[in-house]
Amino acid sequence: MSLSLTTILSLNLLLLLVNVNSSTMDPYKTLNLILNPNGTVTRLETYPQSPPSPDPNLPTPALSKDLTINQSKHTWARIYLPHKSPKSKLPLIVFYHGGGFIFYSAASTYFHNFCANLANQTQSVVVSLDYRLAPEHRLPAAYDDSVEVLHWIKTSKDPWLTRHVDYSRCYLMGESAGGNIAYNAGLRAASIVNEIKPVNIKGLILIQPFFGGTKRTPSELRLEKDLNLPLIVTDSMWNLSLPLGVDRDYVYSNPTVNGGGKILDKIRLFGWKVAVFGCDGDQLVDRQRELVKLLEGKSVNVVGQFYSGGRHGIFVGDASMSEKVFDLVKSFY
Repeated sequence: MSLSLTTILSLNLLLLLVNVNSSTMDPYKTLNLILNPNGTVTRLETYPQSPPSPDPNLPTPALSKDLTINQSKHTWARIYLPHKSPKSKLPLIVFYHGGGFIFYSAASTYFHNFCANLANQTQSVVVSLDYRLAPEHRLPAAYDDSVEVLHWIKTSKDPWLTRHVDYSRCYLMGESAGGNIAYNAGLRAASIVNEIKPVNIKGLILIQPFFGGTKRTPSELRLEKDLNLPLIVTDSMWNLSLPLGVDRDYVYSNPTVNGGGKILDKIRLFGWKVAVFGCDGDQLVDRQRELVKLLEGKSVNVVGQFYSGGRHGIFVGDASMSEKVFDLVKSFY
């Protein structure tokens, strides 16, 4: 059984945190990173990875294989196909993994298992993108990659896509930082809908999306020292991923800046469905509720699925909570 990023960080923090308010606390030790002079990082933690499973004789939830997206950028995607596909074509889910913009990949066992079950239980084709990571590639690099994969899907001749995908039913989904990426990919895609046809986005599914701001929210203060995801971790992740010279009220991290932007009016006119998952045990929950409130104010078709207790990462790491995501996806269909 693989551990989630937040669980691993919690174990590290138990050893490293004496006082998260200490001025001598090194946030990079907390993240198991070495900050190099050239702005890159050395990642000291290795996370379990799983190979793709294209063999239909193996007892996996779904078939999977890896395909190159952009060779020069070293981006690729893992595609998941249910074992027993119906004769009719299937909806498409484009998935963006989490990890604070700086960890994990589409091959990480934690997300591989989730995507395989997602494809199987919702009877969908899933394209999980391996985007470029910060700080080597600060935002908006991941956003650029998140839209490039839509253009790639449009032109790809891969038979798993051409034979099995209903391009008119595409959903963008992401967890944590991936939820942030899915949201920003949606904003960008809404302005180029004609360029990515026949890919037609029908909605966004944001699982505990990672957003921030300079003013602390009540949930951030309440869970400031929570070992699962303390503020010192999220602050460090933003410092490593945002463009140099901006703060957490930049539009990439705070979606409420400038009232969310006029592009939300297009999302409303397109009739996209938006779902936001969160729970009270996550310091980010107030940010997620703020996003729902923003979208409601723009008359976007949004539903907030918020639960008591829990933790950050629970919707991917806990099978019973993953089921809640799968059930909502099926209701969207």
